[in-house]
Amino acid sequence: MRIFFLILCTLVALPAAAQPLMSAEEFDAYTRGKTLYYGTGSEPYGAEIYLPDRRVRWSFLDGECKDGEWYEDGGLICFVYEDGPAPQCWSFQRGSRGLIARFENDPAVTPLYEANESTEELLCLGPEVGV
Repeated sequence: MRIFFLILCTLVALPAAAQPLMSAEEFDAYTRGKTLYYGTGSEPYGAEIYLPDRRVRWSFLDGECKDGEWYEDGGLICFVYEDGPAPQCWSFQRGSRGLIARFENDPAVTPLYEANESTEELLCLGPEVGV
């Protein structure tokens, strides 16, 4: 995890305006089988495992994971997770250091930048147990 935070601290995003948005096919080819860690450029944000058949598992790096799936809608990549039916739609572009993701449901939100790639599983602690 320490390396992840160091990478985020040194991450400098270059403008992505010249890069076209990724299609569903490009996004799938780039992400499938990977675990990608995202940050805002200075702070870690979360990570997602991209599974076969457009399935995903997301975590805010807090040990809790949410399963979901993604699909393309109007040139955007939209995610639906098990804890809510409302789609979260993003535009993805390739930057010089990896993906740049913009949350299109609220364009005022700071873009996320790919900070690290791994083939390891996320730490998912499972449902809370106890009284």
